[in-house]
Amino acid sequence: MKHFAIDYGSKRIGTAVSNAEGTIAFPRTTIANNAEALELLLRMIAEEKAETIVVGDTLTLSGRENPVTEAARRFAERLEVAAQLPFSWAREAGSTLGAAEFTGEGHDDASAAAFTLQRYLDMQKSQVE
Repeated sequence: MKHFAIDYGSKRIGTAVSNAEGTIAFPRTTIANNAEALELLLRMIAEEKAETIVVGDTLTLSGRENPVTEAARRFAERLEVAAQLPFSWAREAGSTLGAAEFTGEGHDDASAAAFTLQRYLDMQKSQVE
């Protein structure tokens, strides 16, 4: 099953997809978080032929909300309704640091989305086994 993931930020949204088997995550691109973002994401989801949407929960490492959490929830709700696909939240805490360690580069929203998606895929796999 192919998954499409987003890493929501107040200025940018990172995107990632899984392979068709839903086992490996790949960063795609980062888009501006503006009035066109929802429509652009819907087109990307359709082009990727994604079957589910995974959104990083934006909570801190301690599980607390941060300044972007409420906006991320509202955006995710709009995306879920518009896309009409199964939807899941995924633990996002540490994704930016994890992605930076993995890539050896600075902050990259698409890599953070892929890091979150890979964690989600691994959790799904371990629940099945």
